[in-house]
Amino acid sequence: MESTAVWPVRWWLVLIAGVATTVIVAAGVIVADRDGPSDPAVASQARQAMSALARVAVVGERAPRSDYQREAFGTAWTDAVTVAGGANGCDTRNDVLTRDLVDVQLSVIDSCPRAVMSGEFRSPYTGEFVVFRRDRRAGAVQIDHIVPLAYAWDMGAWAWPWAARANFANDTANLVAVDAASNLAKSDHEPARWLPPNRTFHCQYAIQFIAVTVSYRLQVDSPSVDTLAAVLRRCGG
Repeated sequence: MESTAVWPVRWWLVLIAGVATTVIVAAGVIVADRDGPSDPAVASQARQAMSALARVAVVGERAPRSDYQREAFGTAWTDAVTVAGGANGCDTRNDVLTRDLVDVQLSVIDSCPRAVMSGEFRSPYTGEFVVFRRDRRAGAVQIDHIVPLAYAWDMGAWAWPWAARANFANDTANLVAVDAASNLAKSDHEPARWLPPNRTFHCQYAIQFIAVTVSYRLQVDSPSVDTLAAVLRRCGG
């Protein structure tokens, strides 16, 4: 058995009637190891996710469309959306930084009266300890879409109305603060082509990916379905 890792978290996704819901855990932890979950809650969520995965619309292979543009999902990190956290006076990036970082220092900027000026965290993708400083280390922390925008576009978002795409791009249920290097390495890859290097985060990553695709009724490519199912089985699903 590999050594365990404890990840302080402030949120967790659950599937309620097939909809992704962000649950705030003020002082919670998720404990996982490389061979499976140490926390019964992880296994319970994995079982729910496995059941949900059986209901997704599956396509044989991802067929990247040539018409994808980031602008199709609206202005990056706009607050003008109707998902949780929207219209709260702060841009989405600051919403996620406030949720995921610890020891934060806040200040006022044009896009947010309580913007994160500094903080720190362990990137869930790598386990790397990262320090954020808005003045000189802002780029060290990036906000990743668990289900990438380009992947969502290929899997059905191309047909959505503009407002739905803007909501998707700023839905904090699909966003997580990570280190810059792993975000760049992931790019727009689906689970069949990329999983976090930190295996202790695989359970939560798979559960979140499925919860978001179910909530937004996106298709999932067959190789990624196989990958996600394999992860969930290791997590107790």
